[in-house]
Amino acid sequence: MFTETISGSRPFALLKREGADEVEAFTGDLSVVGTLADLPLDDRTGPQTLALVPYRQIVERGFDTVDDGTPMECLRITSSATHPLDEVLRALPDTPIVTGDAGFDVGDDDYARKVEEVLRDEIGRGAGANFVIHRTWTATVRTDPRTAALAAFRNLLTGERGAYWTFLVWTGTRYLVGATPERHVSVDRGLVMMNPISGTFRHAAGGDLLEFLADPKERDELYMVLDEELKMMATVAEAGGQVLGPYLKEMSHLTHTEYLLAGRTTRDVRDVLRETMFAPTVTGSPIENAARVIARHERRGRRYYAGVLALLGRDADGGQSLDAPILIRTAELSPTGELRVSVGATLVRHSTPAGEVAETYAKAAGVLAALGLHPRAATGALRTHDHDDPAVRDALAARNDRLARFWLEDRVSAAPRPVFAGRRALIVDGEDTFTGMLAHQLRALGLTVDVRPWHAPGPDRDAFDLLVPGPGPGDPADPDFPPAVALRAVIAERLASGRPMLAVCLSHQLLSGMLGLPLHRRDAPYQGMQRDIPLFGTTRRVGFYSTYTALSGVDRVETAVGPVELARDAADGAVHALRGRGFAGVQFHPESVLSQDGMAVLTGLLTTLFETGSAPTQKSVSDSHIPAVRG
Repeated sequence: MFTETISGSRPFALLKREGADEVEAFTGDLSVVGTLADLPLDDRTGPQTLALVPYRQIVERGFDTVDDGTPMECLRITSSATHPLDEVLRALPDTPIVTGDAGFDVGDDDYARKVEEVLRDEIGRGAGANFVIHRTWTATVRTDPRTAALAAFRNLLTGERGAYWTFLVWTGTRYLVGATPERHVSVDRGLVMMNPISGTFRHAAGGDLLEFLADPKERDELYMVLDEELKMMATVAEAGGQVLGPYLKEMSHLTHTEYLLAGRTTRDVRDVLRETMFAPTVTGSPIENAARVIARHERRGRRYYAGVLALLGRDADGGQSLDAPILIRTAELSPTGELRVSVGATLVRHSTPAGEVAETYAKAAGVLAALGLHPRAATGALRTHDHDDPAVRDALAARNDRLARFWLEDRVSAAPRPVFAGRRALIVDGEDTFTGMLAHQLRALGLTVDVRPWHAPGPDRDAFDLLVPGPGPGDPADPDFPPAVALRAVIAERLASGRPMLAVCLSHQLLSGMLGLPLHRRDAPYQGMQRDIPLFGTTRRVGFYSTYTALSGVDRVETAVGPVELARDAADGAVHALRGRGFAGVQFHPESVLSQDGMAVLTGLLTTLFETGSAPTQKSVSDSHIPAVRG
């Protein structure tokens, strides 16, 4: 039966899941759908639909993309079977794959220059914390394409390790074959899970695994994608996500670090898939502006790279199920032999062009080896320390010593604080869904919370006990950035009312400028940086995602709305926080997993706000004031 599946003309899919000793085989009818809501899902038990979701589908979230027209093909499964792995290996061709005209479409020097541009012009100017820029290895396969695809699948089954899915899909128009390490999102009996993976230890480069685990660049890279996927979990899981890990993900050519996120959801799995398009490990953060940066710098479509395979169905109890790995470490092969393998490097403030060029080669190595385009990796343990080494386990566990307990613990039974009972909060999102995480923290304190976008804050916003203008990307002095313009107006209105307001990150910068404080662009961005700071008489450990800061040489200033107290860095005058009668602002993110003291900060600031924020102010500040930015 397996031989019939792989030799017939009907579309089929083969997949081996992590830890399984068997291969699942699906056959069915192929169709093209326009939106995720169109993916077929009925009342039948078992797997029903396997969808190839291209990157361009991110337009369903309203985000920018270069539309290359790549279709969302889906296999409506009519038959499925499982086969022992040894049976599958005997049936698959063990054939050399002949290729020609191989190489990256963007050369090493050009890719290095692109890395420099993104570091300087995007991360260096506050557009976000990290971005993934891809390039594609192309070649011509001269072996019969079906034979080549089946042989590559066999090579991945025998030569790769640590893959979440090893798979081959034939749609009738293309083959996708790969070994992806990363679950994007899954839903099983209401348990939703995500799997942020980042940080890359290249085996071929040698080195020490413990040194890799201690590398700030690799550590911070994982923390940043952890924060970004927690934002997604804040949307799709009713109580947000709980962090499990970290773990090592060892593959044939490299080792990654990873976390698991878990939560409970009652949403339709197609909605879960839509709200999590796509992983920050293949896009960046914040996600909406990352999509703009990708479109601006890549200037071409991504096809299926960074999209997902999505297997939808129902469990034995009739509940919806979803298993969706990310389409990375994947080759796309046409029936005429055109081969594409796309890879990307995660660019952060620590990145170097040479390091990111090398990372793309390492990430492509596994699938290129399966296609005969790269030497196969030697089997065996890691070079200097095995992943079971107690020192390695201790180094992994120590990473959580730096993180907020709020996201590491089960919060179902957390008791809200009576002082906040019955209070209502409105969070205005400035295109950074950290606001979803902030909402879960405020709810845990006992407030009822609404989150609304900057372009629709609602006419009733003054009815809320607390207004929280939120974070966002970009230059706070840019008069052409609509979220900043809208947030500035919301802040001015709330200041005039005298009712409680807490401004976060971008909104803190806007508030600072409106109060007359100068703004400054840092020479070295604070993107994904954890620091101990002085905060109104107490030292707090918090996480920053910012390039701009307000400055002051004093701890107290007189403004049009009264005296304002500042918490600032004594060395450079950077204003970490401010508070006045009925309002406060913080440059850092109390909701970030990097803010160990985030909940304590929120509790203290909000308690003070509700005690003082009652009487309207006698004066107002201009909502059109745009401060000059130094640097």
